[in-house]
Amino acid sequence: MTTRFWCEQAWLPEGPTDAVGIDVDGDVITAVTLGAPRRGTVLPGLTLPGAVNRHSHAFHRALRGHPAEGRGSFWAWREAMYRVAAVLDPDGYRRLATAVYAEMALAGFTTVTEFHYLHRDPAGRPYADPNAMGHALVEAARCAGLRLLLLDTCYLAGGFGVAPDGVQQRFADTDVDAWATRSQALTTHDDGTRTRVGAAVHSVRAVPAAALPAVAAWAERDARALHVHLSEQPAENDACLAAHGVTPTALLDGAGCLGPRTTAVHATHLTAGDVTALARAGAHACLCPTTERDLGDGIGPAGQLADAGVSLCLGSDGQTVIDPFEEMRALEMHERLRDRVRGRFTARELIVAGTDGAALAPGGPADLVTVDTGSVRTAGARPLGVPLSASAADVRHVVVAGRTVVRDGVHHHVERPAARLAEEITALLDHRGAP
Repeated sequence: MTTRFWCEQAWLPEGPTDAVGIDVDGDVITAVTLGAPRRGTVLPGLTLPGAVNRHSHAFHRALRGHPAEGRGSFWAWREAMYRVAAVLDPDGYRRLATAVYAEMALAGFTTVTEFHYLHRDPAGRPYADPNAMGHALVEAARCAGLRLLLLDTCYLAGGFGVAPDGVQQRFADTDVDAWATRSQALTTHDDGTRTRVGAAVHSVRAVPAAALPAVAAWAERDARALHVHLSEQPAENDACLAAHGVTPTALLDGAGCLGPRTTAVHATHLTAGDVTALARAGAHACLCPTTERDLGDGIGPAGQLADAGVSLCLGSDGQTVIDPFEEMRALEMHERLRDRVRGRFTARELIVAGTDGAALAPGGPADLVTVDTGSVRTAGARPLGVPLSASAADVRHVVVAGRTVVRDGVHHHVERPAARLAEEITALLDHRGAP
């Protein structure tokens, strides 16, 4: 059955265009008509391809608005994150993630890529169903109406040559074969469209070099996505050099982990050789600007990566901010801060990064996000300037896989998402003891 959406303006591959009709059959766009008569579901404002969140840790949302006292570092923040991770259970995770994913939908995300490593119970033992936490995330995305790429993450060590300790035991499988067996069971959720399952190497710190080829082979066998936290901190690079004599990128490259389905997350502290290796492999890089600045990671080499031919995408990561427009804007603004030059990325390039290359075109996903062009933030802006002026608060309508998820700024499937967030986060922090 074909559904027609009429867009006052639509961001097409050739740019913003007035009076566009978009026909949808199932979860795919079947036709795009220019100068279309006003009929069907009317979407006033500027309609964009759905934003794609290429890196998320849903439970990190509980840390927003709870700043540490005094100065700290990424490693101090990690301890606070571990305290939250220590107390989650499958039911609580499902409720929290549903509310977080609803916030993402309201912000204009239509796909979330969940980098999932919270596998075991609080004592570090497998649940009766070893994928109970993964099932909770699948159900949360379904309830919130988002597409999901669930990355089952391999985590086997607490550092180079160090066994997992404390809460890290919740993240760890006994060995890479046990990880592969558990991950394979999770693929029953993979329908190829609304829910997909891929793999992740947590980091070269958490997966011994000898196990890396097995993770790469598992992903390659069924052409699945493979993501990895890469060089987020200089300390990771230093430890890898001390243990193996090469950078993390070179270690992954030698293990067969780099390829066109690989996404390097953060990629903040790369050498010129690392950038070349990622480009040569056809890998992607996912930058998470709002999280990277929150954690004091540094500013990644987005311009260098793009110049080398590495495709860029974006993620909300630690949920410091859930706003695709802020991530897009930050990609450009961080380049300006570092290089003191404006306009490294065009508005079109920012949209490509924020949507991971999706387009409003026949054969494309029926994922639409309509932005209010008359708000106090967007009023007076040229349509081409919307990515540099809009925010999540300007999102009025969201369609995912041809189905309306947000209408007039209200989520159709999750009632009172703000209240749900407050309830779940308060209960979680009360349970573990707030900082």
